[in-house]
Amino acid sequence: MTDALDDVSKRIIDCLQRDGRMSYAGLAKVVGLSEAAVRQRVQRLLDTGVMQIVAVTDPLTLGFARQVMIGLKVEGDMRSVASSLATIPEVDYVVICAGAYDLLAELVCTDDDHLLALLNDKIRSIPGVTGTETFVYLKLAKQTYAWGTR
Repeated sequence: MTDALDDVSKRIIDCLQRDGRMSYAGLAKVVGLSEAAVRQRVQRLLDTGVMQIVAVTDPLTLGFARQVMIGLKVEGDMRSVASSLATIPEVDYVVICAGAYDLLAELVCTDDDHLLALLNDKIRSIPGVTGTETFVYLKLAKQTYAWGTR
């Protein structure tokens, strides 16, 4: 797969972003290819890491009442701290960034006690973490997975 996706691959991705359970036959009708050709394209997109097909859940329905983004200031190797953060099961997103913070991490927690335990016992104890700021999510206003296909 080349770096640039053709229009057919983008349309396949767009369809699957809207309905990840869409059949190969349904995709074939939309993009104008045979079912076998669509199956091969989807498999290539998966094999090359261009896309993943996953079940996206609502944390609130699974008992996670608190979602937060944490900005971390780091001394030393940011990659090492990012790797340590990524091993914590409640951390679902870690990014190395530029600006006021060196890293951003998103967490899902059952409640404030769970959040406190994660911050105090796991995150702030990672070697290299020099400071954190927690941003509590009050309401998720938008979440999309439709990047670059429209």
